[in-house]
Amino acid sequence: MAHAAKDGETVIIKKYANRRLYNTRTSSYITLDHLAQMVKENVDFKVIDAKTGADLTHTILTQIIMDEESGGGQMLPTNFLRQLISMYGNSMQALLPGYLEASMDHFRENQAKLRKAIEDSIGANPLAQIAQRNMEIFKAAATAFVPGAAAAASEKAPAADPDELASLRSQVEEMQKKLDTLLK
Repeated sequence: MAHAAKDGETVIIKKYANRRLYNTRTSSYITLDHLAQMVKENVDFKVIDAKTGADLTHTILTQIIMDEESGGGQMLPTNFLRQLISMYGNSMQALLPGYLEASMDHFRENQAKLRKAIEDSIGANPLAQIAQRNMEIFKAAATAFVPGAAAAASEKAPAADPDELASLRSQVEEMQKKLDTLLK
């Protein structure tokens, strides 16, 4: 998906009357899912009405949130939504967007610091080191029972996987599958 804006340029998305979205950078029609992915990839884009030129970015982003919330990935608590709705027309309404944006920036900074602290502590944690050695012993045992299991698992696991737990789970699942086939 070649969505990345070059040199910090904003990607223009045109929305047509038939509700289709057109990415002017890739010259292709896209969906709200594509736009959600672009947000996750930090690609700056602007959605404009193809006929009037009106900026629809806010509306489209809100629609993406609505789709995510209705799809089972609810992140916004009901009480928060009630409080947010009650702020419309309130004298503090003008201050809320800046406050929410600053709060989200602060949350992201703390999230990055927490992730780094956890990564640093796992590397120095003796229990994590013991768990690592246990996994190596487990792999060696699996190799003894299923020749080639370790080689197959290492081929499928990425060498520098940032989520080592997911990698280990997939290796265990692979070994379980092979054991199941041997028992049949």
